[in-house]
Amino acid sequence: MTATTRITKGLRTVANDIAQGFFEITHNGFALLGLAVMFATITLMTHPEIRTEGEVRLMGWLQDRHIQTTGLEVEAAAVERATATNPQDLPKQQAAVAYWLSKKYNIAPEPLSALVSEAYETGQRSKIDPTLILAVMAVESGFNPFAQSHVGAQGLMQVMTKVHSDKYEGFGGRMAAFDPVSNLRVGAKVLKECIARAGSIEGGLKYYVGAANMEADGGYTAKVLAEHSRLQSVAAGKPVPVMAPIPVKATPVPSPEAAPPVENVASLIHSS
Repeated sequence: MTATTRITKGLRTVANDIAQGFFEITHNGFALLGLAVMFATITLMTHPEIRTEGEVRLMGWLQDRHIQTTGLEVEAAAVERATATNPQDLPKQQAAVAYWLSKKYNIAPEPLSALVSEAYETGQRSKIDPTLILAVMAVESGFNPFAQSHVGAQGLMQVMTKVHSDKYEGFGGRMAAFDPVSNLRVGAKVLKECIARAGSIEGGLKYYVGAANMEADGGYTAKVLAEHSRLQSVAAGKPVPVMAPIPVKATPVPSPEAAPPVENVASLIHSS
């Protein structure tokens, strides 16, 4: 065996030894890591209080980091309170209505999408055309959930909260009048009652606005029905130009001789 051959064989042996040693170290390292993970998992499973404490500490650390970075306190439940929906998640018909209303009333499509979706669900339950609910909302408040008239009608659908406080009990009380979804549901219920009482949509709208015993309703019914017709066309996929928003209704004041009978006052939405 020549010297060159012996050197080559020696180098090969050294390389093999190094590789074998590296494998052993790595293998043992992974084995130790696996054992550590296994023991940690068993500990967390058998001692839930340790897991809970760890979660609390981790969440606290993350919140502290967020406050340091943004200067804002963390409230994870905030997104659950938001009345918003991605319009792309809606059925095509509802998405078209949401985008059209968004353009007309200069309101973000996400909150409008949530209202459109709720109007369709409520309309299905109440047997009312959802585009009629949205049309009433448009004329009553222009989609302002905090609107209030001088006679006390409140929220998106301008329900007289004092008159219909019982309907808000299931939503936590009268303050729910300013919750968009709660106001929509209560308003739709009252609208249904008005239509049933009058026997027609036109008559029901006069009851809704508090002009049932008046010859004129200040053009309220015509405004709602016009917006209703436009929304029906949008929902049907027809092109409808986005015109300037119709002004929120002016509240007509009944004259003494045209005032409704006392027994009917409590059934009205608002004297508008």
